[in-house]
Amino acid sequence: MSIEVVTFGCRLNAYESEAIKARAGEAQLRDALIVNTCAVTAEAVRQSRQAIRKLKRENPARRIIVTGCAAQIEPGAFAAMPEVDAVFGNQEKLTAGAYADFGIGAGEKVRVNDIMSVRETAPQMVDHFDGKTRAFLQVQNGCDHRCTFCIIPFGRGNSRSVALGAVVAEARRLVEKGFPEIVLTGVDLTSYGADLPGAPSLGALVEKILKHVPELKRLRLSSLDAIEADPLLMRKIAEEERLMPHFHLSAQSGDDMILKRMKRRHARADIIAFCDTVRRLRPEAAFAADLIAGFPTESEAMFENSLKLVDDAGLSRLHVFPYSPRTGTPAAKMPQVSRAIVKDRAARLRQKGEAALQARLDGMKGSRHMVLAERGGIGRTPCFTPVEIGDVAYGTFLAVAITGRRATHLTGARI
Repeated sequence: MSIEVVTFGCRLNAYESEAIKARAGEAQLRDALIVNTCAVTAEAVRQSRQAIRKLKRENPARRIIVTGCAAQIEPGAFAAMPEVDAVFGNQEKLTAGAYADFGIGAGEKVRVNDIMSVRETAPQMVDHFDGKTRAFLQVQNGCDHRCTFCIIPFGRGNSRSVALGAVVAEARRLVEKGFPEIVLTGVDLTSYGADLPGAPSLGALVEKILKHVPELKRLRLSSLDAIEADPLLMRKIAEEERLMPHFHLSAQSGDDMILKRMKRRHARADIIAFCDTVRRLRPEAAFAADLIAGFPTESEAMFENSLKLVDDAGLSRLHVFPYSPRTGTPAAKMPQVSRAIVKDRAARLRQKGEAALQARLDGMKGSRHMVLAERGGIGRTPCFTPVEIGDVAYGTFLAVAITGRRATHLTGARI
């Protein structure tokens, strides 16, 4: 039986799961299930444990390795599960050596180092993304900030960047492998470069990739902290058509007091200003955002400010997190909002996001776009909107006129 990796959580985890497959394959690991966990919420950890138990029931003869952020933060809890054969930390999971001598003794069951001691992020040579037209490229890991709700720095360590030249070389290699689109990923992407000689910014990285990999058709950015967007990045947004106009913002709240209690670095006005500026530079731009519902001390009026942010910033997609306390974070000690109210507010935020999405889809009818075909008869516009295009070879670019819409996507006809 081959190696199977089960992934929870973010795009970075998805990217690293491909690296895990490659490193485990190099070590000739066989008959193993690797669970790459997420720790962003208590629910995410619970789901990982539940999945491990189910996987063992369904695959009693296969060994199970648990890794990822939850394993990094709570290695003992996963090691205590009878279904688990080994626990690897976030650094160990990306080394072939960990898999090469897997299982040599009971004392080796837990291999989790001090993630805060890690000072560098090496480029992971990943060139296979199952059935995907776009490739993910990790350029940064870890986070130096300490938002009061977030446990992730303790799973990922401090911020560290992949050297600029190594990123450009990896981008070139991915294009040579046939990927027309690359997504730059990281835990705190806009902090890229602060730890490197000369402190190159994310804008500088974007500029170098587009200059030195002219064959790359599309470059996308994953989640951004709007307050950290540097001037060169804003200039590239304005000038570079190959930099796609879709921006996912780590907003978290639309209320200034809640943002302060979260220990965020931006205010409500900063999110709105970023969206307004980008929209002026690229009128076709689309914006998505992470928002937390029911953060401790959040009143109804504070929550209403988050609802209003959707309209005020022109957001068209929301990733809504019902707040759940994470042991070890300052927010867990703050006065909590009742679970019923948290659930209700999350539902209302999702409804608001759904209405915003429907309005954007309606507004795109009659427009024309260059669409990149994916599997399943769907393609993506530059602003990442899915379009139903019929049977087209994935990886193909085609000009499309938007003819209508479904509940979640557009319909189009080739021009």
